[in-house]
Amino acid sequence: MAIATGTELRNDIYPSRGTTEVVTPRRDPVVWSAPGAPGPLLPAELASYERDGFIPVEDQITDEEVALYRTEMERLIADPAIRADERAIVEPKSEKVRSIFEVHKLSAVFDALVRDERVVGRARQILGSDVYVHQSRINVKPGFGASGFYWHSDFETWHAEDGLPNMRAVSVSIALTENRDTNGGLMIMPGSHRTFLGCAGETPTDNYKRSLRMQVAGTPSETALTRFADEHGIRLFTGRAGSATWFDCNCMHGSGDNITPYARSNVFIVFNSVENAAEEPFAAPVRRPEFIGARDFTPVRNG
Repeated sequence: MAIATGTELRNDIYPSRGTTEVVTPRRDPVVWSAPGAPGPLLPAELASYERDGFIPVEDQITDEEVALYRTEMERLIADPAIRADERAIVEPKSEKVRSIFEVHKLSAVFDALVRDERVVGRARQILGSDVYVHQSRINVKPGFGASGFYWHSDFETWHAEDGLPNMRAVSVSIALTENRDTNGGLMIMPGSHRTFLGCAGETPTDNYKRSLRMQVAGTPSETALTRFADEHGIRLFTGRAGSATWFDCNCMHGSGDNITPYARSNVFIVFNSVENAAEEPFAAPVRRPEFIGARDFTPVRNG
């Protein structure tokens, strides 16, 4: 599908946000590095990532580091200036902080985490190149009613609204509190990363203002989700604080509400290949703000 951008035509290999849902087989690699490329991940882990679209890491950071990052998270949440910033997203009902974006720019502590070889090294190994941070945030998901994130593919949004041309991005969610099977944990459909589901419906102007609280545009139909779930199944991720889940940008995933007393807090980092830099949106009237979809493509260097 060719789309106009200015006076040029671009070939859109992953069409979405049209009048109907469109299913497109993945046209990109999952693991981009050559076999035997150096990095923290073992060959068996890369093979598992290739097959399922994700890998859990039991000890991404230490208990001492968990305490450090949790303290920093609490400092950011309590800061009135940050709460008043548009990068802070609050729950519609409780008005508790739900997410804070661009935390690697707001905090030297989280910037150091992004540059940690245990983190950025895995991203480079999966994507086969230098990487930059497309997005970072802390997801607080406080107890007693924090709302979930409906089923979606991140790449569908990042392609449609941020202009990422190819599936060459990876996300890591690092637990800062215990991820239980009851407090709204991450769910992924294994193998769903091999099929792109282009969603129906145009992108509203400034869609991000609504989607960061509750996503509507870019959500699959119940029919499509049922078909995906029947084919792939659903995996729920639990784990101790300090564990992590790495997952491909096109995984179908979501999480439920948290009605327990126990917060589910995570730091979430999206690495994109410098060879896959964002262009103009493929299916949105304007770019999203840079704190959601970065336009600084400077490679991450180890701290």
